[in-house]
Formats: sequence, structure tokens, C-alpha cells
Amino acid sequence: MAQATSPGKPTSGKPTSGKTLFFFEKPSAMRQVQRFFRSPSTVCVAAEGHLLEVAEPGEIRPDWKPWRFDALPIAMERLPVAPGHGRSGQSHAPKLAAIRQALSGVERVIIATDPGREGSMIAWEVLEHLGWRGRVDRLRLGALDEISIRRAFGLLAREDDSGERDYAAYLEALCRQYEDWHLGLNGTRAVSLRLRPPAFREPWRFGGVQTPTLAILADLEERIRHFVPRDFYKIALPVTTESGASLTLWHAPKEKIFEIEQAETIRDAAAGWAGPLAVAQKDVRRAPPKLFSKDTLARACAKRFGWDPQVTARHAQALYDKGYLSYPRTESIHLPESQAKDAAAVIEAIAKADKDIAAHAPATPQIRRGPKGHYVKDPGEHHAIVPLRKVPGPGDVAPEALRLWLLVAKNFLAAHMADGIDARTTVTAEVRTPLGPKRFAITGSVVKVPGWRALYGTEADEDEVVPGKAKADDEPTTGRLPPVRDGEGGQGGEPTIETARTEPPRRITRGELPVVMGRLIDQIEDPALKRALENPANPTEPKGLGTAATRDAVLPKLIKSHYVTLLKGKDPAITVTEVGLAFVAAVRRVFPAYGDPVGRAVFESELAEIGRATTRAEALRRAEAFRQRTRERVEALIGAVSGAERLAVDADAPSRSGRAPTAAMVSFARSLAARKGIPLPPEATREVGACRVFLNTHAGPKLAPAGEGGTRPPTPAMLRFAASLAREKRMEALPPEIETDFAACRAFLDAHAGGDGTTGKAPPTREAPAKKSRRPRAAGPARAPRRRRAAGGA
Repeated sequence: MAQATSPGKPTSGKPTSGKTLFFFEKPSAMRQVQRFFRSPSTVCVAAEGHLLEVAEPGEIRPDWKPWRFDALPIAMERLPVAPGHGRSGQSHAPKLAAIRQALSGVERVIIATDPGREGSMIAWEVLEHLGWRGRVDRLRLGALDEISIRRAFGLLAREDDSGERDYAAYLEALCRQYEDWHLGLNGTRAVSLRLRPPAFREPWRFGGVQTPTLAILADLEERIRHFVPRDFYKIALPVTTESGASLTLWHAPKEKIFEIEQAETIRDAAAGWAGPLAVAQKDVRRAPPKLFSKDTLARACAKRFGWDPQVTARHAQALYDKGYLSYPRTESIHLPESQAKDAAAVIEAIAKADKDIAAHAPATPQIRRGPKGHYVKDPGEHHAIVPLRKVPGPGDVAPEALRLWLLVAKNFLAAHMADGIDARTTVTAEVRTPLGPKRFAITGSVVKVPGWRALYGTEADEDEVVPGKAKADDEPTTGRLPPVRDGEGGQGGEPTIETARTEPPRRITRGELPVVMGRLIDQIEDPALKRALENPANPTEPKGLGTAATRDAVLPKLIKSHYVTLLKGKDPAITVTEVGLAFVAAVRRVFPAYGDPVGRAVFESELAEIGRATTRAEALRRAEAFRQRTRERVEALIGAVSGAERLAVDADAPSRSGRAPTAAMVSFARSLAARKGIPLPPEATREVGACRVFLNTHAGPKLAPAGEGGTRPPTPAMLRFAASLAREKRMEALPPEIETDFAACRAFLDAHAGGDGTTGKAPPTREAPAKKSRRPRAAGPARAPRRRRAAGGA
């Protein structure tokens, strides 16, 4: 690996011109910064993204092109790179040649790409590829407005080691690419060749981040599919006070009452109750919401606008490039304390762009410090996403980008407004029962001071539910309660029992998945695993999966691999297919570590240590150790797969054809799901392979066709009719042989089809017509595959 030398060392022994080259990521950012310096001794270049890409295996060695298990593992100490291609297919070689020419006579390079690992890699990989040996410094542009740019130049002047520390960030990004390439290539080929059942025709794509992410979704899918709802009970007690007020108290403990006998005992004991009422009053403060990170902004835009996280990222990046928003690919929800003095000026600026903001802007912004507030001493590599003094005017940005800017601007304003205050009153009564004293209560809450909630209206009352969890049962509440004195007597009326049902966990939505990956700790119940995910250095940012810049790309890969599908809705929920469940089961059976989200999160925190190295030498040592460890992990994976048995699944998987199942298949699948009390996967109603997987998984083993020594199965129409008869006769379930034996099903229909017990007739059945032969299609020209940076995905 080529290395840049220490600051100040020239490229050769020849005299240098003293020129400085600024290396930008995009021309738009270059134009923003160029406004602040004009000098004949500076030259600027813009990469416009990654200019280099990793070669495909077959380009490195021809024998690596075929998918053969005996060629695995494919491992390299360094990944060879070559000029990449743009979206139009045009080679980046001319851009690299232009940068090589621009470096001629340059003494110093200042990297001014987007902050973060990815931006560092865009510049460093080109400098190393071109053999640059001069001084390198890093201009850290957290935003592209005038004040932020001037501050970045001021920080650059004070730092002597910015290039050294940025090189460590580049090495971390390089190691992530290294692992992605090796795991994606070897894992995808190994599990596809050895573990994938013959019925599944698509490759089983494997990745260090996407596989444990799929495991999170698969575990949730299993919990939902196997969830059995239960009735639980609440007891309502109407009460009349001495002063004539009426209200209803509830016994609804957090430990739910599942036994009706217990609920009846409490109800009977509450009948005729009379006694004093306890009244507790207090003011409850409601702090404003946290500032946005990349993931929480994506979730908010998905909820409000129905945007895909990648759409949100694109609009946020466009606002950043034009100097209207701070750097958007951040995991932090805090600002540095040094920026507290800017709040008033920013609010004054954004108030000029929106009437609602102007109407609620406080005269003096409220500054909340500490982890529970918005300003901390060290918010991490990048601070929260906030608006800047430069605000968009009419026509400056696209309408969708303006909606996003207003969302961020209101969030920033709310963070500097007063707390909301609710006047909360709780009335309770204690009822003696054979099961001990039981508490009946009702809470009334009214807004005393709206505070920041005045900015949002009814949106301020929306609760943020933890993704993947069932919504918690809150204590019974109402609006304003009638006046009741503490200790006032009350007389109970006739208590009643109300029945409710437990709900399964909520599915994770498209907009929530990045948040789940970043806050994996919220999905874990085990205290020991929760401790493993804590981040003592920054408690508000626990260990997670992937990076803020890469999480949005995982879901499209899972969809492309047929591991998951999206349901309908503004922010569609994610459901795992039979293919995805089979893949996770196979990986966990052979190599459990790759199906362990917590283990992967801990592993990624160790990977991040490369980027935190304080010297180049330390970063290089950590990077080399990581690459060696990656090769060892790949060898262990191939070894485990080689000795494993192929997963047995007697079914076809969904294919690219997307052929729909027959109406009879869908009807049978729905009746089967209803009888067994399990949800029917949505893809089973759309894809014949998925429907067949579901039927063969839950309807029992296939039977040999008649005439071959086997039992002929009943037709779907017979099964539908049998199911309707069972419901009509109030049978708990059909006899199991009805689903598999034509004769048994016929006998059942003959016995029960008559309404008076007499023999009836089953609906007519007919044999399926012979399939029509298809004419072969003419072969069209082959399409060249697109080049990829890594084989298999993250």
C-alpha cells in the first residue's frame, strides 16, 4: 500500500512551486469554498464520487470466474483497483489523468471532500493510486455556509496532524471495503453452492452487515408468525363522589390479568364499594424532541412523507451541497457546546423563511446542555443535522427538499423553545378483594403550558413506538377530570369486565430499519447483551450495525435477494420471505457468528478503532491485523460450509418470473393459515414459488399421485368446501387426513354436506387440463453485467 510521507516532504528533490491542491468530492462544494480564496498558488479538482473500483474476481484470475467450491476461499492481501465507470458507463480514466496532471508541481494537498470515512477514502485512494508522496492536510467541512467554512479554515491552521488522523479514517473505510469484498464473494458462493436447496434458484447473497440485519428481521418474523393472541381483562368501576361528580376508575395492572376467574373475583369484590378517593396532582414537564441524526431524520420523513431513506438522504445531501444544511450523514443527535452562541442567529435567519417559525421564535433561545439536552462537549465525529444561517429562498431548492429543510428547521427551533407543561391529576381508590387490595385509577391530563408543542399542534402528541415492539398498554387516561377533593368519599356502581387482546410485535418499517440497525440495543432484552452494546465513550450512540452512510443500502439488497418484501402503506412494513428464513437458518446452523447481530455490532466497534488511531503507524498496524483476521474468518467460514449438509426444503422458491399462483393455491393457503392460526406471508398470494413453499411447509408431506402406490390428495375446491362445512358445524378443526386423502375428504363431505344429516354432494371436481406447450423465445443479445465495487454486498 502506498503511503503519504510526513507533512512538508516534497515529491522529489526538485524545487517545488509551493502550490496547494484542494481535493473536493463534488463541483458544487468546490464552488462554495472557492468563494473564500483566490490565489494563483492554488488549484482545485473534484472527484465526483469514487473514481476507482475493485476488480472482479475473473479479471484478477480467470479460474476465479466460475463458481466452484474447490476454488474457495478467494483471498488477497490487497484488493487491486482500476479506473471505475460512471452511471453512463464512461470510464473515470480521463478524470484520474487530469488529477495526475494537476498534482504536477504541487507541494501540499488539502482534502476537502465530505467529512467522514467515505469522503476520506474518495481522496486518499486516488492519491495512493497516483503515487502521491507530498504533504496532506484535511479541511473538515461540517457545513458549507460562510461561517462554517471560515471556522474549518481556522481549525486547519491550528492542526498539524489533520492529515495523519484522516489517513486513519481512510484505512478504516478501506478495511470495511476489504471485508465486504471477501465476505460477499466467498460467503455468497459458498452458501449458494453448498447450502442452498436445489429448489431455490437465485444465489444466496451473503454479507457481513446484511446477513445479521436479516437475522434481526427473521427473528421478529418468527415471533410474529408464532404469536398466539391472548385475552386479558380490565375491570371498570363507575364512581359517584360526595359532591355529585361521576367518573370511571379502572383496574388495569401492568401485569395483565389473563384468568377470567381472577377478573370476576375482583369485579365481585368491587361491587358496592364505598370509601375515600385519593387525588394526586403534579405538573409534568415535556422536553422538546432530540435533534436529527441521519437515521432519525429518515424515520421522520418516512412517517410524514412516505419517503424511502435513500430519497431522504438524496434531498439532505442536496441541501448540504448548497449550504442550507449541516453534514447529513451523521449518527449524532447533539451539537457542540461551542455552537450554543449561534442559536439566536440561526433562529433569526430561519424565521425569515417561514411564517410558522417566525410566529414561535423565542426572544431568547433556551440552551439545554448535557446528554439529555442538545449541547454536549463532544458530539462525536459529526454533530446533529441542523439548519444554517443561509436559508433557501423561493425557487432555490426542489419542493421536496424544501419540505425536508422545514422539518429540520422546526426541529431546531423546538429544541430552543420552552418545555411543555401538563397538569396531571390521578384519582385512585383501593378495593379490598380476596386476592389482596387492588388499585383502581384514572388519570386526567390537560395542557398547562404548550411550550414547544405550539409549533407542532397535534403532531406533538404522537408517541414514538420502538420498532419491532408491541405498543405498551398505558394506564387508563382521559382529558379533564371533574373536580374531586383528596379524601372525598365515593360510592361505586356496578363494575364490569372489559376484554382486550394482546398484540403481536410490530413489524419494522422501511423508514425504521436504519434506526434499528443503529440502535440495536433497543431490540435486545438480555441484560448481558445490552451491556455488550453500550458505548461508555458516547452513551447516546450505542454499538450498531453498519455506518450511517451505508445503512440505507442494506434493504434494497435484501429485497433484490428475495429475502424480504415490503407490504403496502406510506411507510411499508418489512416481511421476511420463506427464502430469507431458510437462508438465516442455514447460516446459523453452519456458522452462528454471522447470524448474531450483537456479535457483529461488537465486531464493528473494534473495526472503528482503526479510524481512531492517533498515528499513521498505529493505524497501519491495526489495519493489517484486521485484514489478517478477515482472511482467517473467511477460511473458517469455508471450512464450516464444506462439512455441512445442504438444507432440505422440498419446494420451489420465488423466481424472477414472478408468476402468480393459481386461485385454488391461494385459497388453500388462506384456509390452511386460518385453521392453523398462522399469518399468510404476503408473497404467498403473489408468487407461485412462495405459495408452494408455504403449502409444503404447513400442509404436511407430499403424497404420491394415484396409480403409483400413493394416496390421491383432495382438490383445493374439496378442501374449501370441507373447511366451510367445519365452520358451519362448529368443529374445532378438520381431521388431519381430510387434507391429504381424497377418499377421506370425499367421505367427510358425503357425511356432513346435508343440512339435516343426510348425505349431500360435494362440489364437482375436474382434472386440470394438460399444460400447453410454450414456443421457445428467440435468444436476444446478451447484456453486459454492471461492474460492482464488491461481490455479494455489505
